[in-house]
Amino acid sequence: MAKQIWTLTNVAKDIFVDQLSLSPENVGGTAGGYSVVKRTLRGGLRDGVDVIEVNNGAFRFVVVPTRGMGIWRAALGDLRLGWNSPVTGPVHPRAVRLWEPSGIGWLDGFDEMLVRCGLESNGAPEFDDAGRLVYPLHGKIANLPAHHVEVSIDGDSGEIAVRGTVDEARLFGNKLRLVSTITTTVGRPGMTVTDEITNVSAEPSELELLYHVNFGAPLLDPGSKVVLPVSKVAPRDEVAVGNVAEWDTYGPETPGAAEAVFFFELASGYDGRTQTLLHNAAGDRGVSLKFDRNELPYFTLWKNRQAAVDGYVTGMEPAINFPNAKSFEKQQGRVATLRPGETRRFELSIEAHGDAASVEAAEAAVTKIQQSSTPEVLDRPNPDWSGG
Repeated sequence: MAKQIWTLTNVAKDIFVDQLSLSPENVGGTAGGYSVVKRTLRGGLRDGVDVIEVNNGAFRFVVVPTRGMGIWRAALGDLRLGWNSPVTGPVHPRAVRLWEPSGIGWLDGFDEMLVRCGLESNGAPEFDDAGRLVYPLHGKIANLPAHHVEVSIDGDSGEIAVRGTVDEARLFGNKLRLVSTITTTVGRPGMTVTDEITNVSAEPSELELLYHVNFGAPLLDPGSKVVLPVSKVAPRDEVAVGNVAEWDTYGPETPGAAEAVFFFELASGYDGRTQTLLHNAAGDRGVSLKFDRNELPYFTLWKNRQAAVDGYVTGMEPAINFPNAKSFEKQQGRVATLRPGETRRFELSIEAHGDAASVEAAEAAVTKIQQSSTPEVLDRPNPDWSGG
């Protein structure tokens, strides 16, 4: 049997593997040309961060168990997926001032390609009547280390999987468990993230979840476009109102420009599946997200238009809610409640496009989905979507 499993972290059994390098010689089977390397980073804000580097022979990506099983960066050949953050990471959670009084300390560690926002809350910071922080920006899960991590490789099918378990729990509060499995196959130009979130409490627990998937240069340049199958779109606020006519197009770096954010309901196929695409101005490089709208019914597009040194980046963000203050989202019925023992499953695939033909095929797939719906473009914020 060619499939093998390696346990890298198991806190319950006091197991921790500091370094490991795997290749076909360690596995057997017919698949070849891949590698998996686990190491612990040293120096600076990343000191003590564990990373797992997966190379399937065509596509490479880095999983960060120390940061809630986020994905730091990825690449297809010379096409880099990710962005240039002002933060030099990946940042160890101990250096992130999550509960600083401003409520935006989460940004101290923000430099991943894919980072989850949640699980108890995932939107703007929220304060009580006395001005005390109740929910920090984007929640806690991205700054919680996994307590169980394993890698599996099937030497015949070529499937590689990294699985990690992260608990977001406290006494007298929510008790949620994330089990994330990130899979790829030898030669595939992408990966799939499958998350199972379970309420491990004997009482109900609330859930918010958003996948903050971020791309900068070289995909993001003046004239880059995002292609979405739109059912309805609205600007989040007055800043975005001024950018409605160009919501799907990116301009040049603009020092001092405010972020522009748009909220969406996307169209989907009969099976609930949908797809989004971002491609560069030349149309010969791109990336797609694929997911099920039954699992992730809302979508946010974030355009950070500042200079590259300040974080020129866009976020494509499927979610179960919009990233507003939690109290507003709860009023609108977009905060989920999990019964004791209940599990919800989410799946998100990321596919890179390294040439014009691949970009064209992805755009055709989005266009086909769009045919099922006439886009409704609002020129003002939707009061049911924007608030808090």
